[in-house]
Amino acid sequence: MLVARSAALFVVAALFEIGGAWLVWQGVREHRGWLWAGAGAVALGVYGFVATLQPDAHFGRILAAYGGVFVAGSLVWGAVADGYRPDRYDVAGALVCLVGMAVIMYAPRGR
Repeated sequence: MLVARSAALFVVAALFEIGGAWLVWQGVREHRGWLWAGAGAVALGVYGFVATLQPDAHFGRILAAYGGVFVAGSLVWGAVADGYRPDRYDVAGALVCLVGMAVIMYAPRGR
């Protein structure tokens, strides 16, 4: 159950971080205005809070593992929100990152 909770928290964190960054991008780069950028800043703050809810207490491990989720999630977000089509190397790289995330977070450790 802890793995399922941790994985769900990574997904929620990714939605807030990637979504927040996308909103800032839209506000500034796509000239949609400061309301979009401000909403993005709020979402990025929520991401920081969500990351603290992980059951593991090691900040470095959480953020290192989350990096894999961020990579894969960013490609998915780009495909859904912007019509970006990841190629096979994007997909392969994202899979490598997700395997790395699983090793970092969920490998058995002697306590």
